Amino acid sequence: MTKLTADRMASDYMKLRHTIKDKEDEIKKLKAIQAKISDKMLELCAEQNVDSLKTQEGTISRRVISQYWTSDWERMHEFLIKHDALHLLEKRIHNGNMKEFLAENPDICPEGLQANSKFAISVRKPTNK
Repeated sequence: MTKLTADRMASDYMKLRHTIKDKEDEIKKLKAIQAKISDKMLELCAEQNVDSLKTQEGTISRRVISQYWTSDWERMHEFLIKHDALHLLEKRIHNGNMKEFLAENPDICPEGLQANSKFAISVRKPTNK
């Protein structure tokens, strides 16, 4: 087995990063084409006033997707507290804000808070000297 040098690993890492970027660009183009086809299928369902179409290639189905957001977080927080409706929020913590809060309040930690820290690698192009 060949021992990998730091130079070789950095080179391989950057090549993989560029390959991934190229693939992501390709996927973005494919998703744009897929979205156009999806729009046409939605038009077809609307024209025929149906929610599904059975074809030899598969069944096309349309469904309603609802999304909700607020333009006023302060009033939303007041609403949630007033109606005891914290369950309306997704259950995740903003990592950057929590890190900042804990740094500013080292003596305060919510019960049940769990954390995981690990090292990560980044590789930059060499700089010209």
